[in-house]
Amino acid sequence: MSNPMESFDRNTPYNSLPLLPPDDEKVETKEVYRALNNANKALAELKGIAKKLPNQSMLVNTIALREAKASTEIENIFTTDDELYKALTISEYGTSSNAKEVLRYRQALWKGYHDIVKHRALTIETMIDIYQEIKQVNDGIRPPQTETVILKRGSGKLTGEVVYTPPRGTEIIRQKLANLIEYINDDVKYPYDPLLKIVIFHYQFEAIHPFRDGNGRAGRILCILLMNQKELLNVPILYLSAYIIRAKDEYYEHLKNVTSLRKWGPWIIYMLRAVEETSKYTISKIEGIDKLFSKTWGLINEKHPSIRKEFIEKLFEQPYISPKKLLDSNIKSLNTAKKYLKELEKSGILVPEKIGKEIVYLNIDLYNILSES
Repeated sequence: MSNPMESFDRNTPYNSLPLLPPDDEKVETKEVYRALNNANKALAELKGIAKKLPNQSMLVNTIALREAKASTEIENIFTTDDELYKALTISEYGTSSNAKEVLRYRQALWKGYHDIVKHRALTIETMIDIYQEIKQVNDGIRPPQTETVILKRGSGKLTGEVVYTPPRGTEIIRQKLANLIEYINDDVKYPYDPLLKIVIFHYQFEAIHPFRDGNGRAGRILCILLMNQKELLNVPILYLSAYIIRAKDEYYEHLKNVTSLRKWGPWIIYMLRAVEETSKYTISKIEGIDKLFSKTWGLINEKHPSIRKEFIEKLFEQPYISPKKLLDSNIKSLNTAKKYLKELEKSGILVPEKIGKEIVYLNIDLYNILSES
């Protein structure tokens, strides 16, 4: 059997990219299993704490948006928290192209989540759906005439040099993806720890690079969704990109070293640390949100007993709220919604702000929790 490393050349399509799984001796080390144990413990704690929230949609909407913002920042697409929250609250709000990219990421995350829940497995169609939602395009697998290469990022004289050329040819890409999907879905044929499989999956997806663009964002979405598929989490709440932003150079360096040197260990440990640290970070956010919600609900229940708990939960789904967003089976009148919001303004819980022609209300304490790095 030929050594696949003999045929690796960063300027040539890597059609000999080895299939999964990687050799056990490359993966099964004491250091990897120590990191795996720590990551699984943190993830289990996150799953348990998230269950305690009275309404998980409070958390899902806020954390998913944080992840969307961070993941797009990795691709050098920047926007502000304030702009994002306003764009979600007022449909007429003039949203920048960068903010739209972030919101599309969140839409893609939700689309993929519903697909995973429906099929209880990952499919190539779900991958394509996520890509199409991120990029707002109708194409699918990268065609052979698209000569995609990965260039060195950052600054310095080597910036812009080719560091990797992914496999080329629709059939070759589909074969690699078929192996990748079988590896992640079939836990009988590939009976490895689920989190370990997800980390290995992420490298392989990025190495295959199946789409013209958006592969990094699609890959990070898939990581979170696979945690739901494997029942490591109930809802997509892991703020994984926060860690990668802080150690972005390492992220790309480890990816490169798996490709060029088959150094799986450092990559796996890096990603497991990302899961562990971001699980702890997300737990701190949940605890902050839950504590604020309890205090807010206690205050409102004492001063405004006519306001239902479901109303308050909506104030915690995102920092800004408009009267229209509060209408439901319990509150059918816009005037009633405005009246409640005015009462909460008087209590110092909400702060009014005019956006265009509409008055919206800011839950400033929630905003501060979410904005803290």
